[in-house]
Amino acid sequence: MTARTGFAIAAAAVAAALFMTQSTSAQAQQTRPDRINERPNINGIWQAMDTAYWNLEAHAAQAIEDWWELGALGAIKGGKSVVVGGTIPYLPEALEQRERNRADYPESDPVTKCYMPGIPRANYMPFPFEIVQGDGDILFVYSFAVANRNVHMNPDEHLTYDEVPVDQWMGWSNGHWEGDTLVIEVMANDARTWLDRAGNHHSNAMRVTERFTPMSEYHMQYEATIDDPNTFSRPWTISLPLYRRVEPDAELIEYRCVPFSEPLLYGEYLKEPIE
Repeated sequence: MTARTGFAIAAAAVAAALFMTQSTSAQAQQTRPDRINERPNINGIWQAMDTAYWNLEAHAAQAIEDWWELGALGAIKGGKSVVVGGTIPYLPEALEQRERNRADYPESDPVTKCYMPGIPRANYMPFPFEIVQGDGDILFVYSFAVANRNVHMNPDEHLTYDEVPVDQWMGWSNGHWEGDTLVIEVMANDARTWLDRAGNHHSNAMRVTERFTPMSEYHMQYEATIDDPNTFSRPWTISLPLYRRVEPDAELIEYRCVPFSEPLLYGEYLKEPIE
């Protein structure tokens, strides 16, 4: 093969790749999702694809001392911060509590015990979740612990914090649209939930303002502003993309984790206690 022939083949390959890219882009524009009541259709199965579930702040890869027998499977993957500004603005006493949480991980993490993860954590765990959108309320269904929450879109059904009878694992969600952005105010959050595996925590005074903004047919930007004067010196925000699962047979597989947490919770009460 001559140099000229090789160059011609390479040029043809590049041209073909560009054509395919342009065709795919044009197809994506033609298959833009339908709108529901003039709002973006966000029905589907979504999933975060980063390491926020380990730690919202920047973190290096590291081993978990008690998991040494798992080798690389038991190590923490490094990742960038999804906190706007980089770090979480803890009050001094709350920061000390986070360090105690970390020292006792994984036993101290509520998710270890299969408790529902709470908001915003449920949206960036390493498990998919489904959004079911219709003419009225919007339902979020999570695979982990079979958790779910109803987003009340009717203003007549919006409750204030004082009107919610009890704090809830997944909080109480009031929703509305601002243009193409779904905005959800979440209150009455159970203080026992964490924000990630790194011990980041909150009190029951926490209020979360979520913003789901579609950026294309296949992804949307997720932001959550956390306001908790008992734990943090000021409100702060996380921001990360969520991706729509596109497999033709995509479905939400339930992760019923209770059987896996029972030995941890009740092992000492067995005839032969688990050590």
